Amino acid sequence: SVPFLIRLFPSVLTKFVYLNFLAFPFFADFRRPELLVNNTISLYLTTEPGVTVGVWHTVPGSRGAEAQGKDQRWYEEALADAHPVIIYLHGNGGTR
Repeated sequence: SVPFLIRLFPSVLTKFVYLNFLAFPFFADFRRPELLVNNTISLYLTTEPGVTVGVWHTVPGSRGAEAQGKDQRWYEEALADAHPVIIYLHGNGGTR
């Protein structure tokens, strides 16, 4: 019966393959990454009208002491210095 249901409702297959309706860890506030990861802030980028993407900016541990207590402006300026930037694309889980 499972192949028959998948044939009738193909969207069910994508839901169970990608599990993008689950947010793990459960009940985590992804707008406050400092509770989960050190030296991290949450930023939002507008990619096109009506589309906003949330991202986390994490500085390396070597700059952790320098980042303590800094605001969003400091993190934005840290992106413009000579240090390399690594972009990690986690997939399509729907969370950061």
